[in-house]
Amino acid sequence: MNNWEFSQVISELVKKSEPFVVATVVRVSGSSIGKPGFKEVISSNGDVIYGTLGGACPDSAIVEKAKEALKSGSARTIKVFLEDAKETLVGMAKNNEDEIHVETNCGGIMDIYLEPYKRNERLVIVGQGGRDEIEDTLVSLGKSIGMSVTVIDPNPMMNSKPDELVDPVNSPMNEFVFQEDDFVVVLTKGTRDIQVLESISRHKVKYVGLLASKKRIRTDLDALEASGVSAEFLKSIHAPIGLDIGAITPSEISLSIISEIVSIRRKE
Repeated sequence: MNNWEFSQVISELVKKSEPFVVATVVRVSGSSIGKPGFKEVISSNGDVIYGTLGGACPDSAIVEKAKEALKSGSARTIKVFLEDAKETLVGMAKNNEDEIHVETNCGGIMDIYLEPYKRNERLVIVGQGGRDEIEDTLVSLGKSIGMSVTVIDPNPMMNSKPDELVDPVNSPMNEFVFQEDDFVVVLTKGTRDIQVLESISRHKVKYVGLLASKKRIRTDLDALEASGVSAEFLKSIHAPIGLDIGAITPSEISLSIISEIVSIRRKE
C-alpha cells in the first residue's frame, strides 16, 4: 500500500470534517494474507475508502466494530479469527465483543487496532449583540473542554475568541448549516428567540438550550407551537437551561450550562 496515498486520503477527510476509522493489522499468527502494517480507512457509514486488511473476509468483518469505535470515540484492538465453519460457530457462541470469527480456510489470527477520528463536537452560541458575560465565558469554557466554538452574533463584544464567528446579518440563520453533534445555546434575550429556534428546529442537533425566564420560555414555546414547530423539537429544548447548581452570577450560569452539556456528552 502507498503510504503517501494514505496520508492524502486522511488529509482530505480532515479538511471535510468527516469522521473515520483507521484499522491497522498489528499482529498476525498463523496463515493470513494480511500482514502487520496493512491499513484501511473506514468512513462513518461503513465504507472502506482506502486500503485492505488482507481481503474481503477481514475487511467486511471489521466494519461494524469500526463503526462502534467511532460512536464511542475510543480506540480498541479486535482479534479476527480466520477459521473453518465449525470453529466459527463455536467462537461466535462465546459472544466476546473483542473477537470476530470469520469462516475461511486461512486458519490464522489477526490483531487489528481500530483508531477512530472524530471532529471536535461544536458548541454553537447564538447571541443578540453587545456585551454578554455569559456568552464570553461560554466561549472560554467550551474551548477548555475540547469543543470547537462557533458564535453567531451581529455585534459580539467578547474577550474570548471563538473558533468561528458568524454575522447573522450577512449570513442569515436559516442558511447556517447545523450538524448532528452540535450543542446549541440560544442567548437572544427575547428579540430573536422564535426566529432562531425555528431555524434550529429544521436540523437534527444533539442539544438545544434557551436562556430565558420561565414566563418567556412559556411564551416562546406557545409561539413556536402555533407556527408549526414539532412537539418533538419543543420537548427537546433545555429550558430552563443548565444544571440546577444554584447559579446566580454570569460565570456560575455559564458553568451550569457547560455542566449540562458535559453530562449529555458523557451519556453517549
